[in-house]
Amino acid sequence: MADITHGTAGAAPRNRSRSIKALLAEPRVVWGGGFIIVLILLAIFAPWIAPKDPLEQDLMLSTLPPIGTAGTEPGFYFGTDDLGRDVLSRMIYGTRIALIVAFVAASLAAIIGTVLGLIAGWYGGWADKVISRLVDIWMAFPPVLLSVLLVAVFGSGLHSVIAAIVIIDWTRFCRVVRSETIAQASMDYVTAAKTIGFSKIQILKNEIFPNVAPVLVALISLEMGIAVIVEAILSFVGLSLSSDTPTWGGMIAQGRQTIHHSWWVLAAPLAMLFATVLAFNQLGNGLRRALDPVMRR
Repeated sequence: MADITHGTAGAAPRNRSRSIKALLAEPRVVWGGGFIIVLILLAIFAPWIAPKDPLEQDLMLSTLPPIGTAGTEPGFYFGTDDLGRDVLSRMIYGTRIALIVAFVAASLAAIIGTVLGLIAGWYGGWADKVISRLVDIWMAFPPVLLSVLLVAVFGSGLHSVIAAIVIIDWTRFCRVVRSETIAQASMDYVTAAKTIGFSKIQILKNEIFPNVAPVLVALISLEMGIAVIVEAILSFVGLSLSSDTPTWGGMIAQGRQTIHHSWWVLAAPLAMLFATVLAFNQLGNGLRRALDPVMRR
């Protein structure tokens, strides 16, 4: 009996070690996660990393080109916009808004969608019918137009943007988790748990949810990329934060107006937006492959 207990206690560290090795062996997890970590560090230490005050204006230094081109000024590595504000500093501070929206909105949408998806997939019956019909109705609305409408109703601001994303995207988690729960419920290990006498809550918590988790983790990462895009779209149309607050979408909107004579104002935040969304997508795909035992075979 002692040997069995010792073996069980030692299994968790070995499984954890295998999971870490699987994550580090997946290139998409390494570079995607590494890029996100760099963004997090930029957001946390923005006051010390940014070379200039992102709100400081100097019309005498407007539309300076980036370093390495004719007419540039020392210290303005990515140039300035039409108000003389440093593009690099504004892009670094914009990372804060993008990551706050990504992590908070994706987490809240995941919690709501996962709970409803588990209930619909495991208990079935009228609960499944009600939740499934609600998801079908909700997904019939175009997501971008619905997000614009919700923010217009709630008013501009960071909380409104996050609320709009959560209200729209919980359905994505609900549908995926429901499908995975139904698939896992038909497995032999669930039948064995029922035979032993585990309650439905115990089976859902200890048996089904751990096997749904790899898909959920990957989906959260993908949702973070979507949240970054939605926030940029809302900032682009002026429905996110105030125009003075550095956001990638706001910078893109401003750069679009001056693209013919100051292309760098548009190019820098657009490149950062593209790289961030790509990193979240690759991280999600890598996590799914590394954590899912079926895909590792």
